[in-house]
Amino acid sequence: MMHSFMGGGLFCAIVGNILLVVSTATDYWMQYRLSSSFAHQGLWRYCMSGKCYMQTDSIAYWNATRAFMILSAMSCFAGIIAGILSFAHFSAFERFNRSFAAGIMFFVSTLFVLLAMAIYTGVTVNFLGKRFGDWRFSWSYILGWVALLMTFFAGIFYMCAYRMHECRRVAGPR
Repeated sequence: MMHSFMGGGLFCAIVGNILLVVSTATDYWMQYRLSSSFAHQGLWRYCMSGKCYMQTDSIAYWNATRAFMILSAMSCFAGIIAGILSFAHFSAFERFNRSFAAGIMFFVSTLFVLLAMAIYTGVTVNFLGKRFGDWRFSWSYILGWVALLMTFFAGIFYMCAYRMHECRRVAGPR
């Protein structure tokens, strides 16, 4: 049963990490109409009339969103490594529970992506949304929210696996 939780957590974490990378790298966080043509932007580039340009402005909310998304992907990746290692039983790690460490890393990843999404959402709705009349959030942005859910559930699964391991350890052999 414990391995089922870890397997489910690992699946959620891998999917979440892929979604974090795709969301961070793609240019469809927001779509809007600009002088009768559609445009879209991501964290790194904006595209108008079929051409894309780098976001050269060093705007604090973009930098914060980028940083938190990258930190989220990195902590999720570290959690995946710890999660894979939790399937192995090395005596050198006897006092260090890898499933607990993986769960914590997934929760840290969830916190970082939550901060990134909250910053981007707040600024977009309060500033950019008022500047552009016809706009909407797009699929890269939505992938960020789905990644948040996946990393959160990965953390839940690994914490459940940790609790099962601890309950079995405390109860002792039968």
